[in-house]
Amino acid sequence: MGDSSYNYKMFKCFNRKFKASEGGPPPDVKAIFSKFAQDGDLMSVDQFRSFLVEHQGEPADAVTLSDAHGILQEFSRLHPGEAAHHHQQHVRGLTLEDFFNFLFLEEPMKKQIHHDMTAPISHYFIYTGHNSYLTGNQLSSDCSDVPIIKALEKGVKVIELDLWPNSAKDDVQVLHGRTLTTPVTLVKCLKSIKEHAFVKSPYPVVITFEDHLTPKLQAKVAEMVIQTFGDTLYYPEAEDQMVEFPSPESLKNRIIISTKPPKEGSGSKDSSEEDEKSGSDDEPAIDKANAAEAKSFQQSAPEYKRLITIHAGKPSGELKDALAVGDKVRRLSLSEQKLEKAAEDHGTDVLRFTSKNILRVYPKGTRFTSSNYKPHVGWMHGAQMVAFNMQGNDKYNWLMHGMFRANGGCGYVKKPDFLMHKGPNDEVFDPKKTLTVKKTLKVKVYMGTGWHLDFSRTHFDSFSPPDFYTKVYIVGVPADCGKQKTKIIEDEWLPVWDEEFTFHLTIPELAILRIEVREYDRSEKDDFGGQNCLPVSELKPGIRAVPLYDKKGEKFKSVKLLMRFQFV
Repeated sequence: MGDSSYNYKMFKCFNRKFKASEGGPPPDVKAIFSKFAQDGDLMSVDQFRSFLVEHQGEPADAVTLSDAHGILQEFSRLHPGEAAHHHQQHVRGLTLEDFFNFLFLEEPMKKQIHHDMTAPISHYFIYTGHNSYLTGNQLSSDCSDVPIIKALEKGVKVIELDLWPNSAKDDVQVLHGRTLTTPVTLVKCLKSIKEHAFVKSPYPVVITFEDHLTPKLQAKVAEMVIQTFGDTLYYPEAEDQMVEFPSPESLKNRIIISTKPPKEGSGSKDSSEEDEKSGSDDEPAIDKANAAEAKSFQQSAPEYKRLITIHAGKPSGELKDALAVGDKVRRLSLSEQKLEKAAEDHGTDVLRFTSKNILRVYPKGTRFTSSNYKPHVGWMHGAQMVAFNMQGNDKYNWLMHGMFRANGGCGYVKKPDFLMHKGPNDEVFDPKKTLTVKKTLKVKVYMGTGWHLDFSRTHFDSFSPPDFYTKVYIVGVPADCGKQKTKIIEDEWLPVWDEEFTFHLTIPELAILRIEVREYDRSEKDDFGGQNCLPVSELKPGIRAVPLYDKKGEKFKSVKLLMRFQFV
């Protein structure tokens, strides 16, 4: 059906009669029904198609009359009504109640991958994990391949592994250095990556190594990587560093390695990222111990070096020098504080760097509980890899998951053009400048449903029905951030708010709509009733059913908000 997002799968999960609160559909829904059904009590197939195109913004060429008919047939199959004649009537058109039911199937976002995937990977934001092997906190949790698998299933495309020698110095373990985390073997992690790398999308998975190894063990890693991944592993033909990165399209179903190339004939690589993470600045003792051994293993490191597609480095010395753009492309890693400082002092240099090279931002070392930071500082400056502790379930994690719902959830989101564009005098976008309003988004919150199906009767309140309200935020560049909330509807499992909010956006491309339902509690903290984060650039206009998720990011079975989105 062309680009239409109407795939019939969406009906499969919807087979209950929706009974709203006694009042029936909200006034807007009745008015829209009357408008398109032209005051009849049945909306015909033709009128239904007009509704989809004119009100819901579906491309006219993507929803033909037969598509509209097919949608109604499928809908009527799942809503056969009280008698067989009702079934026939459905296929002819929709009653107001049918129409209201149908609106609870309308998804808020584009489903398919629709960005251009043929640009160099430096032109994309990439879904990036930090210490991807940790099951919990940064100091004492177990290391395991389970969080790696979970991340890949969510669509994460950059997996970070910290490599250390085991105590016998004859094998490689993955753990968070100089902490009490219990290790997992590298080979187990690699096998799990191989098995799950492309479950969410065929686009490339990048493995970033933080490596604290001797050349002998680096050679062993090279062997393991080649043995595990075989032809799936991509690395450049030529020994030389690249002048431009390949595209996600050209790297479909491939795995690539990014790490700091070993210095020929010296010991292990320096590990300043790990030092910064663990709060220590001393040279790892192992480096000193192996410096001597390294001389005799000059032949092993090249094998390892050859497998590195994205050469990484750390800023040593002046930050401004580290951001210099050379003729070879590379990756630079900065902690969240270093990025904030760079943004403050050299914002346009960061942008010039990220238009061609890759910038990875990682959480500061004191985030022992695996919490996260504001991702927008990185995104505004074109940072492709804003690395997050995926183990956390804080609101920044919700935003991160929301951002990467864009582009079909494939893990790669094309950066807006203004972050890539250079003017005639090589000038770049200045993140410090406040721009004029580009788009105005109107968000209407009609009503909510599904809590009575997903929660126990006493979950929110032992003695009475819940008191729900909805908070609506825009999270984006500082000028665009805003927050509004509905009134509290007391004692109602099916709250109807019918309130509209307006947001003025200067950079809609980076704006995320964050929606959270809470249950008012007089005596303690308000209860959580569900959340969702939606990239504004992917919102479909019209009346939409927005599914809500729990704190961990799992979708509730039934909880939905009926909302309307309008761009004016």
